[in-house]
Amino acid sequence: MAIGLMDIKGQFEELQGAVEKAVIDVLRSGKFILGPNVQAFESEAADYLGTPASVGVANGTDGLTMALKAAGIGADDEVITTPFTFYATAEAIAQAGATPVFVDIDPDTLNIDPSRIAAAVTPRTRAIMPVDLFGLPADADAITAIAGKHGLVVVEDACQAFGADYFGRKAGSLGDLAVFSFFPTKNLGGYGDGGLVTGTSAELIDATRVFRFHGSRDKRSFEHIGFNSRLDEIQAAVLRQGLNKIDDWNLRRAQVAEWYDLYLPEAVKRPLVPDGYVHVYHLYVIRSPRRDEIAAALRERDIACSAYYTTPLHLQPALAYLGHKLGDFPVTETVAEHNLALPMHPNLGEKQVQEIGAAIDKALSA
Repeated sequence: MAIGLMDIKGQFEELQGAVEKAVIDVLRSGKFILGPNVQAFESEAADYLGTPASVGVANGTDGLTMALKAAGIGADDEVITTPFTFYATAEAIAQAGATPVFVDIDPDTLNIDPSRIAAAVTPRTRAIMPVDLFGLPADADAITAIAGKHGLVVVEDACQAFGADYFGRKAGSLGDLAVFSFFPTKNLGGYGDGGLVTGTSAELIDATRVFRFHGSRDKRSFEHIGFNSRLDEIQAAVLRQGLNKIDDWNLRRAQVAEWYDLYLPEAVKRPLVPDGYVHVYHLYVIRSPRRDEIAAALRERDIACSAYYTTPLHLQPALAYLGHKLGDFPVTETVAEHNLALPMHPNLGEKQVQEIGAAIDKALSA
């Protein structure tokens, strides 16, 4: 029987009754834009994350761009980030008018390496945008210390990490601003696009709220060239139901990760979770120089898998103007060649994980 990389349908089935009622209630209400469900979700999400407030937006990419603009970042500014992440991270920096400045990643966590950040700071640097990659928070304390020393804003790209924890603080509360994506495959996913901006600076969260609606507070006076980027009322109603399940789903993902740790052969490198961190395994990513052989063996058995970010950001055609070349970020480039995401979702069973481990072991023994 096929094993999928994710199981959106299975997670929907757990919420089907509640979701269908919530959606019908919205349709019957006639309130579709910035209605009571958006307001309630913003409040409930902020309470969950331990932040002053949150702002529902149309998607995570818009959220990142608006967060930067709310912090006053634009033309001639530089934002330090990682080259090993989804394109939207650098895209948002460029959309804000700033220049992405890449720093190589830590070979164990795959997140931005704080020890390399200070050397990348210039007089034009205005912000650091760490990414909580695959569901593991970046090293917030080290990054915040560097930011404080240089007077920089921290915009946390938490798009893959809803529910993750860093020494008792939730991802989304680790920077001045933070952004989540609710793309359907995320741990907390909607049934379409959606995003959230949150963080520890109430002032910057409020500024983002203004950018969300055309740069206006009252629909009459327009302070900025803003965006039309609002979380949909129906999506907010759906997300409120998912928010009630997120801790349970993340705990079940953690159980799947424990099974992987038990059944995978020692020859593959597993995700590292430092002490004090809670990984929520948006993806379970292994590494091996024999990645392609492993992937072929899994697909022969109808087991889904996927290599991520195989062309890192510094080598993407759209960012060629930055002038990077192969070899500039060697850790990132090696990880891009070796990584493979295995099936990961709350409904994955132990026998399925055993089957995946056995298939990988067989491939590496050939």
